[in-house]
Amino acid sequence: MPPAISSAPPIPRFRLLLCLLTALLLLPVTALASENRVSESSPLGQLIATDKDIKVFKTPYCGCCNDWVTYMEQEGFTVEAVDVSQEQLNRLKYHGGLQPGMGSCHTAFIDGYLIEGHVPASDIRRLLDQQPDVAGLAVPGMPVGSPGMEMGDRFDAFDVITFDRSGQSEVFSRHNQN
Repeated sequence: MPPAISSAPPIPRFRLLLCLLTALLLLPVTALASENRVSESSPLGQLIATDKDIKVFKTPYCGCCNDWVTYMEQEGFTVEAVDVSQEQLNRLKYHGGLQPGMGSCHTAFIDGYLIEGHVPASDIRRLLDQQPDVAGLAVPGMPVGSPGMEMGDRFDAFDVITFDRSGQSEVFSRHNQN
């Protein structure tokens, strides 16, 4: 039986090669788009695994870190708190994708997202509900009046920032803006 004859014109080799090269070049970009969160199967993912809702890494002597853990528990989260050295904490921040200038005193992980500093529980719930393609949330520094940093009637304005592994960031929410 003779081979079937196609009525479609053949694709020139150059166009076919160009399409294949374009697809290969775009493959890493599309892979990066879903790799902001920490993968459970990665070495960091195995380190941050917990049977609790959130795992918090902090230095042993930071009182405001302990206050934030208590706040999160009062907000209904189950928390595993782990004391580490400052050097270990800095490595966790780096490998979790935290961008320079966004650091605070403790780092937490929930559902593959990095949570840096005194992030309100309402913002963490919103993050989990919306599931954006970001590495996490950060409250840079230690703003007075943020959860775990309460000081009487003083409430400094602060922003919660999203960040991704490519260095992009944007404001997720604003607090105490009065």
